[in-house]
Amino acid sequence: MASFSDSNHHHNTSDGVAQRVNSPRFSGPMTRRAHSFKRNNNNNNGNNSGNSSNSNSLSTHNEVELQINSPRSEEGLEPVLERKHGGHHHHHVTQRVHVKSLLKKRIESIVVDLGSREKKKLGHWMFLVFCGVCLFMGVLKICATGWLGSALDKAQFNNQELPDSIGISSLNLMDQNSLPYAYKDGAGDVERTLKMVETGVVGSHTTMTEESDIWSKSNSDNFTQCIDLPRNHKKLEAKTNGYILLNANGGLNQMRFGICDMVAVAKIMKATFVLPSLDHTSYWADASGFKDLFDWKHFINTLKDDIHIVEKLPPAYAGIEPFSKTPISWSKVTYYKTEVLPLLNYHKVMYFTHTDSRLANNGIPNYIQKLRCRANYRALKYSAPIEEFGNTLVSRMQQNGNPYLALHLRYEKDMLAFTGCSHNLTAEEDEELRQMRYEVGHWKEKEINGTERRLLGGCPLTPRETSLLLRALGFPSHTRIYLVAGEAYGRGSMKYLEDDFPNIFSHSSLSSEEELIPFKSHQNMLAGIDYVVALKSDVFLYTYDGNMAKAVQGHRRFENFKKTINPDKMNFVKLVDHLDEGKISWKKFSSKVKKLHQDRIGAPYPREVGEFPKLEESFYANPLPGCICETRKK
Repeated sequence: MASFSDSNHHHNTSDGVAQRVNSPRFSGPMTRRAHSFKRNNNNNNGNNSGNSSNSNSLSTHNEVELQINSPRSEEGLEPVLERKHGGHHHHHVTQRVHVKSLLKKRIESIVVDLGSREKKKLGHWMFLVFCGVCLFMGVLKICATGWLGSALDKAQFNNQELPDSIGISSLNLMDQNSLPYAYKDGAGDVERTLKMVETGVVGSHTTMTEESDIWSKSNSDNFTQCIDLPRNHKKLEAKTNGYILLNANGGLNQMRFGICDMVAVAKIMKATFVLPSLDHTSYWADASGFKDLFDWKHFINTLKDDIHIVEKLPPAYAGIEPFSKTPISWSKVTYYKTEVLPLLNYHKVMYFTHTDSRLANNGIPNYIQKLRCRANYRALKYSAPIEEFGNTLVSRMQQNGNPYLALHLRYEKDMLAFTGCSHNLTAEEDEELRQMRYEVGHWKEKEINGTERRLLGGCPLTPRETSLLLRALGFPSHTRIYLVAGEAYGRGSMKYLEDDFPNIFSHSSLSSEEELIPFKSHQNMLAGIDYVVALKSDVFLYTYDGNMAKAVQGHRRFENFKKTINPDKMNFVKLVDHLDEGKISWKKFSSKVKKLHQDRIGAPYPREVGEFPKLEESFYANPLPGCICETRKK
């Protein structure tokens, strides 16, 4: 967006008084007239008694209105100069007026003496001078007010036409699509801001700038995707060392990561990859198969130059008992080549019981990292019903050109029970979560101090905390929000968020019952739909760094670093507590929250390594380096 800064350019008059020249960069009050300058003649009363004619001449300038956007504004400075010099300089002023009167008489006598031809020529010159002055005034006015001035006038006029009883919040309740932003892919910041002004969404330059900034992403011009096969890529050999069967465990996104890792493992061991079976025993107990969730033909075709993929085992191997193996977590290439490959060569068919986190984030050859990304961002395309319905919901969220925010509010019962977080919940609800934690055998932690974990940033933000975060960052109440999550836990927990942001939608509220029939009882398919809507949102905000958050933010980084807000939960909840305790004002709270998150909006940075694999940043959350490359600056 073009920025307007105060520019007070000065030059000195002959009397030594600084005079501001109207500048097109000046962004002061866009009023038509400045305050009137009135002469105080009390000091001159004694001196004017004998000079009535001169006194009358001066009285014509006793009140002058300064025209800010006009070259004629300089006329208003003469009485100011006279007033500044005071009564003891009145003699000089009288002399100046006397000289002016003599010059005026002299000019009149010359004009009388001129012939008709000279008069005509003089008239032409006067006309040209007049045109020049008009042209100069017009250009100066355009520069002083700028295109923004006219747009603001138009917005103010539009607002005046609305009945006083109908405000922006009322319009939201009447029609959730009545506030177009014209925010579409490729639209510039200036175009979007002008559209916001014209529709009356914002009423001041400051508000416009803030509203535009909340949707703008970080600069990533020097980064590009780099996962294509190299030109010297060797043709895939027909020979295979054996077949890999696998059971992808966990939820949708955990299974997604595991499948991509196993594609890489198949490449490392020169094995044939059999379309995977999916976990049906997780929390959601979804019976969807690989072909229900993903476009399996597209998957095979996309990776045909990397690995061999088959739908099922060939008849010759169908009778072989697969060798079951659980690969060691966070392993590198040498592990699969030296320890796993000999087993595959011997048994020919191997069954991996788990696929989650079986390949390290870092220390992997570049060609393997690129293959993981080809599998994730190109091959694993959702099935046609999921993709099509997801895109339908995207268009519904973008009606009238509205931008929207996708919010992954992971304030669900299973996550709260797993983390032991119960801030703002009742004692009964806390006990229910504790019981659930003990009932799930593979959750190792049972006794958890939720208060301590929250202060360390280990809890999902509550709906109230999420609302405070959005408001502090500058998102207006009419922001359209798509909820990427299941039902929030806790009686009345969503009230704070819904009161502050009434335009909250989900796949349920945006759809008819008939449209959702094919996806009912298929939570992974619904999660795929949410993934599509979250990926294409203008802003993505997640409140807990789970697999869904990792998958979407990594994909958004790969897709030109779309804006993704990663809350600094540890420091943010401390600010919330200070606000609740009255230690800081809302203005200071908002300022601190903005500063805290100014570098947490999805800008490019190298993936963070750690002393231990679990402390490293996920490869799928940030595929830089590996799948995103920095280009040379021009």
